[in-house]
Amino acid sequence: MERIAGSGREAALAWRDETTLRLPECIDLFADPALNRDLYLWLAALAAQAGTEDDSDADWLVASARQTCAALARFPGLAPRYEQLVAAHLAQRPDPGRLPADEAAAERSIRAVLADPAAAAPLPGARRPPAPVPLWLHPAPPRPQSKLTRPLVDPPAEAASGHTGPDDAARKRQAERVDDPDGKRGLLAFRLESMFSWTEYVKVDRCDDDSEDDQARSNADDLRVLSVARGKAPATKLRFDLDLPSAGQDDIPLGDGIPVPEWDWKRGVLLPDHCRVQLMLPRGAVPAELPAHLRVTARRLRAQFEQLRPVRSWLRGLPDGADIDLDAWLAHRAERMNGTASGDVRLYRDFRGGVRDLACLLLADLSLSTDAWVGEHGRVIDVIRDALHLFAEALAATGDRYALYGFSSRRRDHVRLLALKAFDERHDAGIRGRIAAIRPGYYTRMGAAIRHATTLLGREPASRRILILLTDGKPNDLDRYEGRWGIEDTRAAIREAREAGLQPFCVTIDEQAHDYLPYLFGTQGWVLIRKPAELPRELPLLYARLTG
Repeated sequence: MERIAGSGREAALAWRDETTLRLPECIDLFADPALNRDLYLWLAALAAQAGTEDDSDADWLVASARQTCAALARFPGLAPRYEQLVAAHLAQRPDPGRLPADEAAAERSIRAVLADPAAAAPLPGARRPPAPVPLWLHPAPPRPQSKLTRPLVDPPAEAASGHTGPDDAARKRQAERVDDPDGKRGLLAFRLESMFSWTEYVKVDRCDDDSEDDQARSNADDLRVLSVARGKAPATKLRFDLDLPSAGQDDIPLGDGIPVPEWDWKRGVLLPDHCRVQLMLPRGAVPAELPAHLRVTARRLRAQFEQLRPVRSWLRGLPDGADIDLDAWLAHRAERMNGTASGDVRLYRDFRGGVRDLACLLLADLSLSTDAWVGEHGRVIDVIRDALHLFAEALAATGDRYALYGFSSRRRDHVRLLALKAFDERHDAGIRGRIAAIRPGYYTRMGAAIRHATTLLGREPASRRILILLTDGKPNDLDRYEGRWGIEDTRAAIREAREAGLQPFCVTIDEQAHDYLPYLFGTQGWVLIRKPAELPRELPLLYARLTG
């Protein structure tokens, strides 16, 4: 972007091609982190409009204005954020009063379009290009060209075997020869105080420690200059995944873990002790009150659910009890005087309340996908947290026995089950504090979590036991649990729960749930909440329908 910036600096801008949306790796344009995050959202929305109209021959300023108007029309909720971004960016742009006349005219046109995209006109000509506009897309994104005429390095084993990428034959790059990196020295210099960055060659062998070959090829496609050297193939490769935090930062483990089996669908057998479930408590959980934004809804739900609590009343004519039943005693006395008294004497009464003979365990998916944003006001994990708060408040009003757990996983030997409320615990400020402390975890090994939840719920003496799974996606994990293995293991775990006398039911916000949940839970065993923001209000009402 040197020819756009006009100052020898490179600007990190966003663009989109036929298959990929490319956003800057790091945005630190504004001092306020919230504005930097809003810029990411705005660029994604703006890129969604690219290509909807033929702007190939349009002036850069006119095309950017069209895309901005289209994004604001399609996503009107972004208008306040866009106005804040424009105000912050205009304060950073060059002062037209200090520019030459031709450059000042171009700068004033850009400022006018930023403030009012509908009033766009072609960009006036100037001797030097204007300063980049990070709120707009790349005016001339890089395009792949043809291949190098002569290889600069020895062909790797992959190329020797005849396997090349689909674009290798039509790609051309600028290249330079360098010495083989020794891995001992090197410096990456970049600035984070703005979106402008400087890059230079560093002696770090990134093709081995950054990613696998297919990912390295994709990374190389984004580079303007390739620095290559002859070197030996690495003896080993490392593959990185989500790592666990340190013990001081992680949730608090309870015990050494519990072995559980897993279903091998290929062989049709249950693998004993194949997984390990680790019970944990949320770290940093402190007693807390119900969040203020939920109190009105919680008050209304408690009033509704208290009506489900059985009414206490006097039971008369009992063989024993807390008090004498005077009516029964007088009747018995009269029968004795008449000589008609029976041997079955029931002279007591007791004040008892009916009990709903049911128990419920709610198992919430706390995988990393819950860190995604829904709408403009929060993430999936925030919606789940509110839903757990209201669910607990509602069930506490009924007197039903219930438990709350969250789960995520990182391979089969570390399935995390977060204990939020056990069956024997009373709902109080401590439970609310645990719910408030939940955070996104790792992956979603549903089978192991469901099996242990089945064990916990199976210990309850209630005649009706309901297992509710709250999730935002399908089962997945690193070690071959993605795809068919995870689906079949989850289905087997649900079947085992039904055989144990439980009633499993799934609540999801995944729009693709129709593709796999009927296979797992049956056509009547799940429900899709199409608007995730409504989950906190809908979940308690769904429980009332299930148990009514």
